[in-house]
Amino acid sequence: MAACMELYCWKGDWGLPSVDSDCLTVLTYAKFAGAPLKVHKITNPWRSPTGSLPALKTEDDGSVSQPSKIIISLRKQKYNADYDLSAKEGADTLAFVSLLEEKLLPALIYALWVDAKNYVDVTRRWYAENISFPLNFLLPNRFHKQQLEKLQLLRGDPMLEPGDELEKELYREAFDCMTLLSQRLGSHKFFFGDSPSSLDAYVFGHLAPLLKIRLPNRKLQHHLTSLENLQQFCTNILHLYFPSEVKESPSCKPSVRSDSSDLDDEPHKRRNQILSALVALGAMLGYAVITGIVTIKRAQTQAALEGGHHDNDDGEDEED
Repeated sequence: MAACMELYCWKGDWGLPSVDSDCLTVLTYAKFAGAPLKVHKITNPWRSPTGSLPALKTEDDGSVSQPSKIIISLRKQKYNADYDLSAKEGADTLAFVSLLEEKLLPALIYALWVDAKNYVDVTRRWYAENISFPLNFLLPNRFHKQQLEKLQLLRGDPMLEPGDELEKELYREAFDCMTLLSQRLGSHKFFFGDSPSSLDAYVFGHLAPLLKIRLPNRKLQHHLTSLENLQQFCTNILHLYFPSEVKESPSCKPSVRSDSSDLDDEPHKRRNQILSALVALGAMLGYAVITGIVTIKRAQTQAALEGGHHDNDDGEDEED
């Protein structure tokens, strides 16, 4: 009997099984290898056993994060999608994965997390709407900072600043990377023939968000859609391995939690909306009082004296 394995990852949207590139890579590799995972699709990384997503929990290895470590753990459990690869194909896999992380990943981070319009209109909005109150006020900004730091680390420049020149450089390298991947794939179904491997999982994990997420600034997406074999590659994987996601219309898909056991799935959305509105109202009123826009006056009617007349109109206010 196979050991119990649980995978914690970000939930999906836009017709994707997960909105996160790393989670997509792991989910896809597990499908390729036939690993029997219990998948928890959540919207709070603190609910995972490692405090980050994706995370794999096994009886033998405990809990691990990061796609490469999760794939190694799955291989230890005899779920290896690269079993039939030759030594050369294994070396090619390492080379192309390094190329993805060096050339395509920085541009993907920039498009989703740094480009101002994409981040405000799509990325931050999605996380703010799907993370439970009150974490939806905290986590999106934290993720934004982490992704910017990750971009600086990938580029080897801690002082890296967003701008037109950086965008042009990142996108030019990403275009070259996608073109090279397209040439390597050719007319094949997968990169090494008719059977998928870890390279296919990594490529899908990086390209599928670009293909499916509706971004206002679509420079990367336009180049991807011009490479028809890569576009068809992603579409085939979605239809073959994630058919339930494809059948759901992203525009009509209800915003529900996938793992009912998680605290993110509590049926108190309306209560949270009301609490959020009250907090916002309180903050606005407090600001109005502090700045003098609104003043609070206390008035108390003095007890009427005998005969119903007020002997002192200028008396001090009394507190109960």
